[in-house]
Amino acid sequence: MSKKTTIYDIASALNITAATVSRALNDNPRISKNTRELVASTAAKMNYEQNRLALALKSGKSNNVGVVVPYINNNFFSSIIRGIEDELYPKGYHVIISQTYEDVDREIMVIQNLLNAQVDGILISTSLVDAQKDNFLPILKKNAPFIFFDRKLNISNISSVTIDDYQGGFDATQHLINQGCKKIAHLKVNNGQELYTNRSQGYIDALTKNSIDFDPNYIIPIKNNIQAGKEAAERLMNMENRPDSIFSSTDNGLLGAIKYLQEKGIRIPEDFCVVGFSNEPFTQFMEPSISSIDQSPVEMGRMTAQVFLEQMDSEEKMKIQKIVVLPAKLIIRKSSSKLEAPEHT
Repeated sequence: MSKKTTIYDIASALNITAATVSRALNDNPRISKNTRELVASTAAKMNYEQNRLALALKSGKSNNVGVVVPYINNNFFSSIIRGIEDELYPKGYHVIISQTYEDVDREIMVIQNLLNAQVDGILISTSLVDAQKDNFLPILKKNAPFIFFDRKLNISNISSVTIDDYQGGFDATQHLINQGCKKIAHLKVNNGQELYTNRSQGYIDALTKNSIDFDPNYIIPIKNNIQAGKEAAERLMNMENRPDSIFSSTDNGLLGAIKYLQEKGIRIPEDFCVVGFSNEPFTQFMEPSISSIDQSPVEMGRMTAQVFLEQMDSEEKMKIQKIVVLPAKLIIRKSSSKLEAPEHT
């Protein structure tokens, strides 16, 4: 393996001191422009690589940003990452992506590793719930901006970028009511996250506003997967007072429910209407296409990056708290369009 080029090798090649090389590589104004350019070109020819960690420790800035998500192979989170990179790369930042797999201990370790790598900030969609946020507090005391996106903890002085989950739940339920649905069931992801609670509250409030009795038996807790949705639909359709529609807090769960309904010969939307949440890519290609709440993930990523940049540009970057709530957008397709033509998406 070839030996790495050092500043001493460059100094020897140019017959100058290592201190001069170091100052030139760091654009020290005490070194003439001609010398800085000569050192830079020689360093390039000799394949010299500066130690980024050492530079970060010296300057207090690494130009690296940590992005922490539960899963990178999830379309929603990968789209957020795309939005973050769209904003940060033109500003000279590099993104380091880590996954937590919904594991609390792994999440804490990932964050600590990113801090040890001297990242300038961490943008995170947390797997933690409020009851566990005390585990998070010591890490948050580090001098690096944290911004929550999509999933957040209620911690003071920490910025967040989310969508209006409550309004999304309300609008989806109101739409079903407008289609003539009276017995609307709800599939709720039951993992303690505030966003799912907000979606459920929107569902309940829409029923109340329209003077429709709320039946707690119609709320079925599920995991965020197809099989859980299928089992939930079977449970609902075996009830004596069967529902006529479903609002699901997750498209994945709703997909399972649709599969069950279709297997039982229940027509969508003629016999049964459904609306999901997240606007996953598959929703527009299903037959029938699935109505869903769009979360604008690319826009969420860009806004999260913008909040980070704003904090980095401020002398009081650790004292800023910016709460951004993006609007939820109902995309109407065939699965819920019993009385009106669906929107084209």
